[in-house]
Amino acid sequence: MLQDSSLQDFDNSDSELVEIDPTGRYVRYKEVLGKGAFKKVYRAFDELEGIEVAWNQIEVDERMCNSEDLERLYSEVHLLKTLKHKNIITFYNSWVDLEHGNINFITEIFTSGTLRQYRKKHMRVDLKALKKWARQILEGLSYLHSHDPPIIHRDIKSDNIFVNGNQGEVKIGDLGLAAILQQANSAHSFIGTPEFMAPELYEEEYNELVDIYAFGMCLLELVTFDYPYVECANAAQIYKKVTSGVKPASLAKVTDPSVKALIAKCIANVSERLSAKDLLMDSFLHLDEDTDDIGSFLRPKFHHPDTSREFRVEGQRRDVNTIFLKLGLVDFSGHICKIHFPFNIEADTPVGVAGEMVEELELSKQDVTTIARMIESEIQNHFPVWNPIHSSGKGEAVSSRFASTTFTGTLALERLPSGRKFWSDSPKQVVKNSFLRPGASNLSSCKVEVGTEESNLTANDVASVHQQAKNCVHDGERRITSKDSKVTEGGSPLEAESSILRDFESENVNLIATKLRKLLVTQQEDLKKLRKKHESAVSDFLKKLPYEVRQLVLNVYGLELPETVDEDRFEASSSG
Repeated sequence: MLQDSSLQDFDNSDSELVEIDPTGRYVRYKEVLGKGAFKKVYRAFDELEGIEVAWNQIEVDERMCNSEDLERLYSEVHLLKTLKHKNIITFYNSWVDLEHGNINFITEIFTSGTLRQYRKKHMRVDLKALKKWARQILEGLSYLHSHDPPIIHRDIKSDNIFVNGNQGEVKIGDLGLAAILQQANSAHSFIGTPEFMAPELYEEEYNELVDIYAFGMCLLELVTFDYPYVECANAAQIYKKVTSGVKPASLAKVTDPSVKALIAKCIANVSERLSAKDLLMDSFLHLDEDTDDIGSFLRPKFHHPDTSREFRVEGQRRDVNTIFLKLGLVDFSGHICKIHFPFNIEADTPVGVAGEMVEELELSKQDVTTIARMIESEIQNHFPVWNPIHSSGKGEAVSSRFASTTFTGTLALERLPSGRKFWSDSPKQVVKNSFLRPGASNLSSCKVEVGTEESNLTANDVASVHQQAKNCVHDGERRITSKDSKVTEGGSPLEAESSILRDFESENVNLIATKLRKLLVTQQEDLKKLRKKHESAVSDFLKKLPYEVRQLVLNVYGLELPETVDEDRFEASSSG
């Protein structure tokens, strides 16, 4: 029968039932979800609640199976069962199986695996997402460290942090595992991961701040994709560098100064290291839906030893067919150049656009292939159903639409030999065969400085940007002659360039002004709330004093009651 056949298929799969816990509530299947040096994790099922769970099994040394060691172990496990926090993995049950020489404990199951697996799967992650992950990990650590005495994890790393990808939920797992393994495998002097171990952990005199050090290394790995101290060949080399105060080489790869500063605070000397609670107050980790920049992506750079050049491509979708791309490259001398250009998915191809840049950027064939591949990958992130147009790159339509975006620094408008517009922070003095050479029009060298931090914007800043845009439009209104551009007699303005700056003027300035208004409104609301809070505190304090004493205190110190404080109410309460 079909039903029997289906059941038979089920029994022969990885979901084959192989073990039941002592209470009969949990059943373990054959399927392995993960494994390490001492531990295996199996898929299991809670028959009472009808939910899937994780069955963790740890091998133990037979030498720890005496009454004293077992008592310490049970105490450790009992503590884990009492912990309740949204960013700590839920611990359901545990027991020691002396017959088979293992410790078993049941925890909640995570569909997306560890944070390390999740990060490798999703190479393109916004800085805002990284902040959310970091906050959740720190909130979990803050909860653990707030106990008396503090609960120390001892082995924080991305392999021990678990993710529910559909909710963006991050939880600290394998809690207490290091302590359990220390007891269960007494032959091992250190239980932990050398790359994430603080210097003082080797001396065996440490406190909860070793978890903060490990969190900093975890953050470093999430940003750079490199395990800390990847340059070391073995644990002995890592130990030598860590105890000598030498930081991981991958720290130099962190380009965002705010991220780098946060990591530095975490891996500082123990006397200078901040607690989880203090780190949560760091301005970098504040999540503001209105002011957080979207588009600051953390992704690996592409580097080619043959050319000693690095490339990075980032994109921002502007409409149904257009994406605005930013290409960053580091040349042989270490100079960083950024250029910005529009890409029309119906008219342009990655190979064609990269090929247009050969002369301008002095690219090799390998560079063109690399950039084309990066452009294609970036576009597919924004347009998942897009398929590249197969073309040699000749005769392609060049997008003339400028998709407004916010540039940081000073950019100059230039053109490739093909006629494609691009904006560069490192304009050349002479562009060979360029449609618009510097000097032919003031517009080509007109520079608009943008990038003021939103939180520091003033009315003068907005007005300055507004005036720069107007000046550029005015200076650009002159005649030019070109085979690719027809201009009528009488000095018509350069319509395309004027349109570009009008778009910039109208959209970006309006966006800045809108966000500025929101910030000011939020600030006023916060001030009102703070004032009410202080007045309430004053009222509560004064209510406790008899009327005569209250008046005496106010007179002696020259104080007056706030206007919002109802003195009649105080008199009534005093007389009562």
